[in-house]
Amino acid sequence: MRAMTVEPGRAGSFDVREVPDPSPGEGDLVVRGLAVGICGTDTEIVAGMYGSAPPGHEHLVIGHESLGLVLHAPAGSAVRRGDLVAGVVRRPDPEPCLACAHGEFDMCRNGRYTEHGIKELDGFGSERWCVQAGDVVVLDSVLEEVGMLVEPASVVAKAWEQIERIGSRSWFEPRSVLVAGAGPIGLLAALLGVQRGLDVHVLDVAEHGAKPDAVAALGARYHHDGLEAAAEVARPDVVIEATGVSDLAFGAMSATAAFGIVCLTGVYPPGRRVSVEAGSHYREMVLENDVMFGSVNANRRHYESAARALAEADLDWLARLITRRVPLSAAAKALDRGADDIKVVVDLV
Repeated sequence: MRAMTVEPGRAGSFDVREVPDPSPGEGDLVVRGLAVGICGTDTEIVAGMYGSAPPGHEHLVIGHESLGLVLHAPAGSAVRRGDLVAGVVRRPDPEPCLACAHGEFDMCRNGRYTEHGIKELDGFGSERWCVQAGDVVVLDSVLEEVGMLVEPASVVAKAWEQIERIGSRSWFEPRSVLVAGAGPIGLLAALLGVQRGLDVHVLDVAEHGAKPDAVAALGARYHHDGLEAAAEVARPDVVIEATGVSDLAFGAMSATAAFGIVCLTGVYPPGRRVSVEAGSHYREMVLENDVMFGSVNANRRHYESAARALAEADLDWLARLITRRVPLSAAAKALDRGADDIKVVVDLV
């Protein structure tokens, strides 16, 4: 079968190549890959920045934003042949820390977790793949064209869960959220904000095109004139920072109303220096009981929440997030992100 592979740590090694068919073990599903979404993690692995192959293997199959159709399910499994599924990316470490032992493997404390398509487990960018039956979520059939969005949606489902948990330290009834970044994570965060009945504002730099159009179609308000101006209009109780731009992360600390919450979901490049007068930011956090926290990855609970949120969303709106689809034979083109791309998808069939 064909698969998207790299030699981890070697830039320029990406290839669509023939690999052995998966060999299912006891309790495994066999899944026909339908599509995978491409994100910044994939492009960084292809660039040789990180990633690790399964032990004893030279190549890693990449692709973690999965969508597939079950070809075979073990007897007694809750998953059935013909089910539409998305694979859970992270697996707990073999000698689990207490977080992993309690199913909270997105909060692994010892770093010995593994991740499909990223760290020591082959991903889902192949014509067929195998996982344990408990390592997928079954999707509503209405998501057959957009189900690869479940993985990025699980990231923001977790972020919103954490926001609500932190808010519950006291009375918490947010009215407005400002999302910085109109990429897939930002737009899906905005979707979940709309589903919560909030006044949603989205900040990005594009003045026209797919991103402003998607925000407008969601019924949210789009801003492109900077964080300070957007915050003045939004007066957000919650800020979700999804750009990975360090300046915005610091600025968000002062953008919320009192008792505000800032969630950082962007991955910030090391080595970038930001000059700020930190004392006033920290003083404001203390005096206003503000919180800033980071959130990454997701566990099964968040995947299930994401799958429900997408099934309840407007499918035409979800479809507009997929701005380009390429066949597996041309998968390398998916790695070259265009200025107007939101989500690029590789079709595996």
